[in-house]
Amino acid sequence: MLLSQQRVMEILNKGSGGDRISRGCDFFLSLLIISNLIAVCLESVESINAIYSRQLFIFETVSVSIFLLEYALRIWSVAADEESVAATPGGRRLRYMGSFTGIIDLLAILPSILPLLMGGVDLRWLRVLRLVRLLKISHYSSALEDLFSAIYQERRSFFAALYLMGIALFLCSSLMYLAEYEAQPDNFASIPQTMWWALITLTTVGYGDVYPITPLGQSIGAFTALLGVCTVALLTGIVASAFSNQMARREAIFEAEIAAAMSDGVVTDDEQAHIEELRERFKITEEHARAIFALIEEKRDH
Repeated sequence: MLLSQQRVMEILNKGSGGDRISRGCDFFLSLLIISNLIAVCLESVESINAIYSRQLFIFETVSVSIFLLEYALRIWSVAADEESVAATPGGRRLRYMGSFTGIIDLLAILPSILPLLMGGVDLRWLRVLRLVRLLKISHYSSALEDLFSAIYQERRSFFAALYLMGIALFLCSSLMYLAEYEAQPDNFASIPQTMWWALITLTTVGYGDVYPITPLGQSIGAFTALLGVCTVALLTGIVASAFSNQMARREAIFEAEIAAAMSDGVVTDDEQAHIEELRERFKITEEHARAIFALIEEKRDH
């Protein structure tokens, strides 16, 4: 049974290069998730919903049944995950259920089950909650993980930039409140209310629903807009730099693994499989991997 659980877990998780069944399962579930998002959007169009409500309902029923089966199989098969920090099968299941992906898998099926348990639920809210299924693609894509990892690596710089953003928000809100309160008591009635204007100006959105009319207020507004360009550019630069550094670290690890495998002049099948697994996990193209191989071999020859 443990072997069966192991195989089911391999199929449901992101497939490796040689596992066609797992890759097929990944493609099918990803396509089903995207189709669900399209169906939810179409369902919100009254004219389409009036004509195809039955077909959309059947598709939703089939989809949630598949997602429910997937969730149950993940709970059952995760007991075979030897890489989990939990020692017991029950602990591994609880760890998955409490993880980010486990919660998302549960939220993907709850909106369709809630109407059966609770009457009078607002269908608009249920439609929006069903869009959470988009996050299920995190099973097969490391985009969110890469983003959080990049921000975590640069967390000190990132929070320092947010701290400066907070100072700018409070400073500009206070100055604009003093400058515009008497001229526009409705729009700038208090510092918290003025923060709406400061936030959309600092983020360079500028909806135009609230704007200064006094010369002093307009001067403060111009200063706030310039300050916003600097703070947003700072945050963007930090995230971009974090992604770049993360890719550089991955390439360095990948190159070190290749160098270690080629150190004795022979790359075994196990070493080749490990390198291939690492290449796929780090999202390194085959061309780039071959270039690294060639570069290391050239260095060894010299």
